[in-house]
Amino acid sequence: MNQTPAHSPRDILHSVFGYHAFRAPQDEVIDTVMAGRDALVIMPTGGGKSLCFQVPALALPGTAIVVSPLIALMQDQVAALTQAGVAAAFLNSTQTAEQARAVQAQIRAGTLDLLYIAPERLLLPATLALLHGVCINLIAIDEAHCVSQWGHDFRPEYIRLGELAAHFPQVPRIALTATADETTRAEINHRLALTDARVFISGFDRPNIRYAIEQSHGKIGAREQLLRFIQGQHAGEAGVVYCLSRKKVEEIADWLALQGLTALPYHAGLPAAQRERTLRRFLDEDAVIVVATIAFGMGIDKPDVRFVAHLNLPKSIEAYYQETGRAGRDGLPADAWMRFGLGDVITLRQMMSESTAEEAIKRIEQHKLDAMLGLTESTQCRRQTLLGYFGEHRAEPCGNCDNCLTPPQTWDASLPAQQALSCVHRTGQRFGVSYLIDVLRGKIDTRIRQFGHDQLGVFGLGAGLSLDTWRGIYRQLIARGFISVEAEHGGLALAERCRPLLQGHEALWLRRDTKPVDKTPRPPRSRIQFASPEDTALWEALRACRKTLAVQHNVPPFTIFHDATLMEIMDERPGSLAELAQISGVGAHKLEAYGAAFLAVLAPFTHHATSPTQSASRGQTQPIKTALNETTEATLALFQSGMSISSIAQHRGLKPTTIYTHLAELIAQGTLSLDEVVELPSEEIARIQSVMHAQTEPGAKPVFDALNGQYSFDVLRCFQAARQTESRAKSRAN
Repeated sequence: MNQTPAHSPRDILHSVFGYHAFRAPQDEVIDTVMAGRDALVIMPTGGGKSLCFQVPALALPGTAIVVSPLIALMQDQVAALTQAGVAAAFLNSTQTAEQARAVQAQIRAGTLDLLYIAPERLLLPATLALLHGVCINLIAIDEAHCVSQWGHDFRPEYIRLGELAAHFPQVPRIALTATADETTRAEINHRLALTDARVFISGFDRPNIRYAIEQSHGKIGAREQLLRFIQGQHAGEAGVVYCLSRKKVEEIADWLALQGLTALPYHAGLPAAQRERTLRRFLDEDAVIVVATIAFGMGIDKPDVRFVAHLNLPKSIEAYYQETGRAGRDGLPADAWMRFGLGDVITLRQMMSESTAEEAIKRIEQHKLDAMLGLTESTQCRRQTLLGYFGEHRAEPCGNCDNCLTPPQTWDASLPAQQALSCVHRTGQRFGVSYLIDVLRGKIDTRIRQFGHDQLGVFGLGAGLSLDTWRGIYRQLIARGFISVEAEHGGLALAERCRPLLQGHEALWLRRDTKPVDKTPRPPRSRIQFASPEDTALWEALRACRKTLAVQHNVPPFTIFHDATLMEIMDERPGSLAELAQISGVGAHKLEAYGAAFLAVLAPFTHHATSPTQSASRGQTQPIKTALNETTEATLALFQSGMSISSIAQHRGLKPTTIYTHLAELIAQGTLSLDEVVELPSEEIARIQSVMHAQTEPGAKPVFDALNGQYSFDVLRCFQAARQTESRAKSRAN
């Protein structure tokens, strides 16, 4: 369905959403949909999926239909679009009859740009009749992985969405998800009847997320490990904690609250009003921790979630990736932390044994569980393992996961593993782990004597190893498939693949479990440490202004401006509406609605303070910051992942000059070297340094002129930063 756009996608991107450039492959996706062709988009959370349908929805005449599985997601998206000046609405069960009729009137009048709706509501005969009478320019199916029958978020109502091809044969459809392996992608195309869809996979890497997986440790309980993590790395920040059961959700939330944290429970068994209050507090406040089952989180558009923690193993890497992806949607540093133990491994294996699914589905579920367990026990880079599962190759370790930051030790566990397997066999392949370890360690009790297992050759054979070590051995043997778990009672039995190991024909190296170390609490990686009280005051003033506006408009603060936008305002210190319009994330509607309020906040600081960017241009030495601010650290994470400066700018929706400013700051602080940032031959570097040393006037302009404009101001500021670092080093030496 070819239609003539009213405005170009790039104009809409800038005027409505306030961004200066598309990220790859957003522009290709938009061109495909606007040409009338279907598309399947696999793009990581925070990668800009929504713009792939929101921009063409505004560029083409008519109304776009957005299928969404969750009421909360619809409400958040509509609120954010409304703040940007877009005519958006939703139809769902929370509305009164009068409210629903008002939306339907907008649809008939053709005044609505986007309509968000649940799949079951969309396919009602009355809804279809309504939509057949108006111009529909595209249909977007968000969270498309919900169509997968063996997926972690399967929604039966999504199955019928394939009928849309027959109802609207000339309307392009776009299916979007953050997570889908090759099997799931094929199922999405099949069930949604996307027979000729272009597939776009933008990569699965989330470089700003640091992955860490800890094993359970003896007397240190799960909640104590969790508290150490939160207090040590994310005090005063928002996060999500996932638990397997509703009971555990409430227990953990209550306990964290007793420790002084703002922790709220969320699961499907709680009253709807309580769930809604929890969601609103999570979105509107700064330091709320939600403890939840997987019923919480899909589509929650809160950009500043600084951590996602798991206290139980997810069933698949897709589930893990989807859930951890809810952290750091703003591109700033975030953590994905998980704690698991032997009990988790046994429970999941037992659930697999009990499954009544068809054999084909069971095989796929088994493959997914094996991959998840493999990730937990891996000694390799977590990110390489994670991306490899989705078919994406990463040549180098990431340097931003627990295995990279603290490489795990391995040990030759061949003999203890043989003893563990032999104990399973000698005791009849029907006992649980605790009993088997008691036999191996030579524990004398009534039950062992009753079965005569104190007379076995394996009795006491493992007395030299600790209880935790044996639990780690059994955990890893079960995870690797050497031992199976009996469905009904959880007894252990030998799997076929254990024979070479049991018979001594195969060696086995296992990951050595380590005890968690008490760490001195430090400022969170994302917490901004400013150079001066004035900078701190400006930051707090900008946040207070945003909060006031959010309360006035009854929306979450981040729908006014994201933290990254506030940080760029800090860097640039705009003094007029025209200058403010150049900040990423400031569209025309927000400029008109909020521009004057933010300029009023900036005015006293603009007159009496100097921005980091302005200071760098005049060659002034800034006070050394005790830690990186969040936007600079986000740039650092992307730069160290191997991305070019232009790619980082495009990825973050910032100007290259801003990225260079961040890198110059990192050079000045000694975090990066000049050679890492500026890729020039050594003779050119020497020439620039020579000219710079010869200058008597401050700033980059004299150097720029002396070099005949051959090098940009951005590059020259990096040289100035390196010179500052060198001068400080000499001063300390003297």
